Amino acid sequence: MDDQVGEGSPVERSLLLKSFDTIPSPEKFSSEIERFNVPAVFRGAVKDWDAVSKWDPLNGGLDYFQEKVGSNVVEAMLSSSAPVFYGDLRSHERVPLSFSIFIDSCKSCRDRHCGVSGDVSRNPSEMGTIIIKDEGSTSPAINSSDQVYLAQVPILDVEDKDRSALPILQEDIEIPSFLKSKSLSSINLWMNSTRSRSSTHYDPYHNILCVVAGCKQVSLWPPSASPMLYPMAVYGEASNHSAVNLEGPNLVLHPRAKHSLDISQKIFLLAGDALFIPEGWFHQVDSSDLTVAVNFWWQSYIMSNIMEHMDAYYMRCILNRLTGKEKDQMLLKIQIDNSKAKENHLSINRILEGDSSSSFSGDGSSSSNSTTTLSTEDIKENAQIPLDDLQPFVLKALNELISFVHRNVNLNENLSTKQTTVKDEPEGFQTAEANLLDDDPVASFLLAIKPLVLKQILLVMVQNFPRTLEAFVLHTLSPIAADILTRKFEEIDKKITKEHQIEFYQQFYSAFDDQFSVMDTLLSRKETFAFQAFKNTLEQYLGITVDQTKFLGGR
Repeated sequence: MDDQVGEGSPVERSLLLKSFDTIPSPEKFSSEIERFNVPAVFRGAVKDWDAVSKWDPLNGGLDYFQEKVGSNVVEAMLSSSAPVFYGDLRSHERVPLSFSIFIDSCKSCRDRHCGVSGDVSRNPSEMGTIIIKDEGSTSPAINSSDQVYLAQVPILDVEDKDRSALPILQEDIEIPSFLKSKSLSSINLWMNSTRSRSSTHYDPYHNILCVVAGCKQVSLWPPSASPMLYPMAVYGEASNHSAVNLEGPNLVLHPRAKHSLDISQKIFLLAGDALFIPEGWFHQVDSSDLTVAVNFWWQSYIMSNIMEHMDAYYMRCILNRLTGKEKDQMLLKIQIDNSKAKENHLSINRILEGDSSSSFSGDGSSSSNSTTTLSTEDIKENAQIPLDDLQPFVLKALNELISFVHRNVNLNENLSTKQTTVKDEPEGFQTAEANLLDDDPVASFLLAIKPLVLKQILLVMVQNFPRTLEAFVLHTLSPIAADILTRKFEEIDKKITKEHQIEFYQQFYSAFDDQFSVMDTLLSRKETFAFQAFKNTLEQYLGITVDQTKFLGGR
């Protein structure tokens, strides 16, 4: 079967799995494959291993295992959730088991012809029940062979050679030639008697997975897919595992999981094939009946060369970058929602963008007579332009902005006096903003309007409606709208000279009694928005849920 990425898959081209029919040199593997941290399959890379012929369960391999290492005791994964084996320690237990006893269960499976087709979609309900009991062991009886999976049984453990349960099997395999320059951490055996699936997880090592017998289907996701896979909390025992059941995800608990399969890549491996799974890549492995595999783990160059005294710095850099990306995604959601606006709102969007082809007179009625546009120099220089001389689209945008203030603030109460206390935060800004993006027309307005048009409007408000401007900033701006406003200020700065920047901000802040407190208010709301993005980042990538009120409640 051909390798699959999924029809219409949005997987970035740079992340697509690469396929090789020839074995690369160690130099090519390091420079052209490993360094890009993208999966690669090497067809037939280990087909010449002695293990491929000697370990074949359908051709004497099980007898060979019993004669060679049958007396060895291995650690088996015992799970009541089989055929899916979850990495969470709450879902399985590790039990000591004579390798010979496990091979007996494989023989029973073989005799029932469960391995003839190599069908990875076999229904586990078709499997028979076998009682596996090692009479010389104190381990519990295993009621069915499909409850047991030999997962990560060490053939070689470099750090602790005493943990190597099956060292003699190293005689039948070879380290792939392109790994000769690597310092391996371990070589492991993976074996199952009946169909099985590993839960979706990632490993902290680079991995070469080699199929010796049977076949495997591997589904892959890049580390950037973490938000859709809901990784377990970083401080938990199964922090490298996904919390999502991808066959039937609970979209109430995991709404983002509905997109997870769209960005997955599937690869089918037959005996003799090898797959490079880079560190951090999520993968789910489906194995056919009587499948045997070997994998090689080694630590990536990046992780092995990070100096310990730099850990905290890199952690902060990564969190800052992910938080910034999350903020951009939250703003993008507003832009997407705007693009889906109903037809009767589209003219407003054109007005906010400064499109004079859809112009309005001061009373809001349509005017087809005005064909002139406000030049860039007019907007930069003409701070004293009278209301009557404003271009229709600017006047309309001004009316929209003032209407937002009227809808959000009781003007009779808050604008009756010039003294407005800037420290009196509107209700909700001292606590967590539960829905920062829901129904926020002010944020949508600010995103849509061009920066120099906004500059013109703000200066007109300074001259004509200073108390309304004060109420707009102090009582109408949500955290996300405050962030957008400051971004617009940055865009304005790029379009005008330093001299005009100074003049603009002097006039803008002159509308407020306490300029420094106003600036503090804007920054505080920006931080509230940034904290929401940070909170989302912790939940999406680290599985950590934060009580935002504990952090912002005392502000």
